[in-house]
Amino acid sequence: MLKNVTKGFKDFLLRGNVVELAVAVVIGAAFTAVVSSFTESFLQPLIGLVGGGGVTGGITRINGQDFTWGDFINQVITFVLTAAVIYFVVVLPLKTIAERRRRGEEPGPVAPSQVELLAEIRDLLRAQQGLAPAGADEAGRHAHTGEFRRQV
Repeated sequence: MLKNVTKGFKDFLLRGNVVELAVAVVIGAAFTAVVSSFTESFLQPLIGLVGGGGVTGGITRINGQDFTWGDFINQVITFVLTAAVIYFVVVLPLKTIAERRRRGEEPGPVAPSQVELLAEIRDLLRAQQGLAPAGADEAGRHAHTGEFRRQV
């Protein structure tokens, strides 16, 4: 049971999508920090000036309660800037590529042939049994198809 769970977790981690997702999260966090710094360094002082300037700029006090509308506007601007960059840098290019592939203007990823897949399965099974891959010459070509074996 534990062996199956461990193997499944390992397979999950080694999938390309997980690595891409991890990279996206790290880049997204770094970019959010840049946008937050921009809003705090440049936009917050501007909003404070519009709201009366000084320490209380962007704050309205009613019956002893502070309404920090300037901070709220900063967060809205940060969100809009982050969403806009993600849309224009990530979503729009991927959407364009998907549209080109759908129209046939750009080829999709090339899938291995059935012969290649079967040869890889055979070689993996032989490797699990501790045997050398069958039917390959010194140059790494398959003995029957003459194709180079792909690295796994």
